[in-house]
Amino acid sequence: MQFTINRNLFLENLNNVMRAISSRATIPILSGIKLNLTDEMLTLTGSDTDISIEIQIPVNDDLVVQSTSSIVLPARFFSEIVKKLPGKDFSFEVRESFQTKIVSENTEFMINGLDANNYPHLPEISTDASFKISGKTFREIINETVFAVATQESRPTLTGVNFIFNNSSIKAVATDSHRLSQRQISLENGPQTSTDLIIPGKSLVELARIIGENDPEITVNPGENQVLFEVGNIAFYSRLLDGQYPDTDRLIPTESTTSVEFELPVLARSLERASLLTHESRNNVVKMTLDVQNQLVKLQGDSPEIGNVEEEISFKKLEGEGLTISFNPDYLREALRASITDSIIMNFTQPLRPFTVVPAKQDVNFTQLITPVRTF
Repeated sequence: MQFTINRNLFLENLNNVMRAISSRATIPILSGIKLNLTDEMLTLTGSDTDISIEIQIPVNDDLVVQSTSSIVLPARFFSEIVKKLPGKDFSFEVRESFQTKIVSENTEFMINGLDANNYPHLPEISTDASFKISGKTFREIINETVFAVATQESRPTLTGVNFIFNNSSIKAVATDSHRLSQRQISLENGPQTSTDLIIPGKSLVELARIIGENDPEITVNPGENQVLFEVGNIAFYSRLLDGQYPDTDRLIPTESTTSVEFELPVLARSLERASLLTHESRNNVVKMTLDVQNQLVKLQGDSPEIGNVEEEISFKKLEGEGLTISFNPDYLREALRASITDSIIMNFTQPLRPFTVVPAKQDVNFTQLITPVRTF
């Protein structure tokens, strides 16, 4: 196996494959990257069994093939070598016993590889149920929901985002049982039959990074226990989580007794100030008082060790009944960070019942739910 390739081209693709490499690989060979070279293309593959990424680089002026074969190289070490090579191009040659020579200008590395025949095969997923979606749209939906997935493995399904695709819409829901984020948008030419997938949050974070700031077209290929996303020359495989996702619709209140509309930056800055003290407390709780009669909204935070903070927050509209409620300020801060409008509305029912954060725009279907904290 021998080829010469442009270093920047190779490194750009290598960095994306590295997203699938785990430093704690359960199968030793998965700590490596597989390179497979044919007369038409060079294929890079990385996997940690949860995520697998395969990237194809076509043969052209930037990739010149001398001889074809395949090999597995230690991913972290190989990546660092390529990053530090001095020249614009480098040559790659596999010799006897899988020894691999990498040369760029006056620098030469020799590293030991492994037999690629021992590398696990990627899953075969049918394209019969495939459909396409805008990369920008999908990345936004990920960012608007994935922060709310559970980090504890006690309820595995909650460590993923539940996506429901149908012909006209996408609905995505994430919850860790303390807060919830649900986003729904219209979709043109979605799957003809409704497709329900629970995709691990970790997979979605890496996929969003691969999509980046551009708007590539993504082909979604759902399988039985895996899903394949095709983004340009990248094939991104993710395992799916087993089990039934909870019926979260019943958790979201349909009515409210108190509502307040804020300019998002105003509320966010107030929360930041309150959190300065509450983060020093074991409880990390702020208290919001909504005084409808006097048209006043107050935010309070305290730490027994440090002190307390209290401030009145300006608002756009306050309606309903007076209410005092306590909650984790980090949950609300993350909800505001995911919000996509300049103004938000907080809707409350009772001091110990979950409250919602929704956009001030009627045409944006985005609901976030936060469970309050009992302080008495």
